[in-house]
Amino acid sequence: MEANEPAPTWCPSGEAHAAESVVLGVRSGRDGRLTYLADPVPAADVLGDIPADVEPRRVLRFASHCVTDCVNRQGNDCALVNRVLAKPSEGQAVPRCHLRAQCQWWHQVGVEACRRCPAVSTLHYIDDELAELVADPTTTRAQLDAWIAAAD
Repeated sequence: MEANEPAPTWCPSGEAHAAESVVLGVRSGRDGRLTYLADPVPAADVLGDIPADVEPRRVLRFASHCVTDCVNRQGNDCALVNRVLAKPSEGQAVPRCHLRAQCQWWHQVGVEACRRCPAVSTLHYIDDELAELVADPTTTRAQLDAWIAAAD
């Protein structure tokens, strides 16, 4: 990185196997919500401890550098966080997070992204239609609003 080049932002829904990847948190409970780690742990330090038949994203969430060729990238912004905002925050507290100062979602949207972040999953199941819509980079805000209105 050049001296005048800005530091990269981090994606809180990042790749497990990127060289810089860290564990953001551990999935817990029946709802799979994220319990954040107090300090970053390099993903490479834990991936070998996960049984081969367990998908790492099923139990952990990873953070890695935002990359320009990401399917969710729109200019300098992340379209994923805009779709994540469609999920209700249910007045949840803002979690303590070691990533916040470098987080793309925080810089782009602020505290509302943090309120929803614990419920974000990078591993989706076929029967979770809203999660599929949020994860799909082609989904528009209007489509999400229509789904939410139909579910009410």
